[in-house]
Amino acid sequence: MADARPVLLFDSGVGGLSIAAPVQALLPAGTPLVYAADSAGFPYGVKSEAEIAGRVPALLGRLAERYRPRLIVIACNTASTIALPAVRAALDLPVVGTVPAIKPAAAASTSRVIGVLGTDATVRQAYVDELAHRFAADCTVLRHGSAELVELAEAKLHGQATAPDRYRAVLAGLFDQQGGSAIDVIVNACTHFPLVAAELAAAAPHAVTFVDGGPGIARRVAHLTAGDAWPDRPVPGVAVFTRLGEAERALAPALARHGFEAIEAL
Repeated sequence: MADARPVLLFDSGVGGLSIAAPVQALLPAGTPLVYAADSAGFPYGVKSEAEIAGRVPALLGRLAERYRPRLIVIACNTASTIALPAVRAALDLPVVGTVPAIKPAAAASTSRVIGVLGTDATVRQAYVDELAHRFAADCTVLRHGSAELVELAEAKLHGQATAPDRYRAVLAGLFDQQGGSAIDVIVNACTHFPLVAAELAAAAPHAVTFVDGGPGIARRVAHLTAGDAWPDRPVPGVAVFTRLGEAERALAPALARHGFEAIEAL
């Protein structure tokens, strides 16, 4: 029997589109998807842990009530590292989080020096310490938080030109640290950052491998929905914003390219 319940992806902005793409690639064509952006609370990376811990579970509760998803993906490293346990405790459905891809970065590194590029709120989390201890104990793990890179990714999705020197300045926050010249793998620990992967690669002082959690999240979603029934025909994706103004409506072409043809306000 067909099941029209969607998979819901949540982020503070449009960074979660970097997660939507690999998820769409592994799920049946036309899988119903809802992309929810907390535009009224954007950006999360400069907010306090208390603000995020209070806001995200309540907001996802409202989204779950409206859209009745079969599964939620918190497509945001900051929200996941702070609020994931509370969301799982509050909702009676599977919730997949996004965490910095330190394990695959350590596996890929030859120099044993890796960088973690995220928001300020993400890179300071004890959870990042835990991941580094568990999966990269023999590596030097350097971190840098950048709110500007989130803004650059959002600008790109709006079709605005961004200057290469701004990306070089962001990466200098990693490479200019002691030992940073040996970095050979960088973790994009914010879902916005893969959206500007080409710009980051071009701005790096030498060849670097960038990794992110998108492929692993997609595999997890595919596993959790294996055997599920899906609608008999493709269902257009829906994008929903907590604040729907001109800036959000201007994203319509980019959202449509990712399969989200309808735009709504929460």
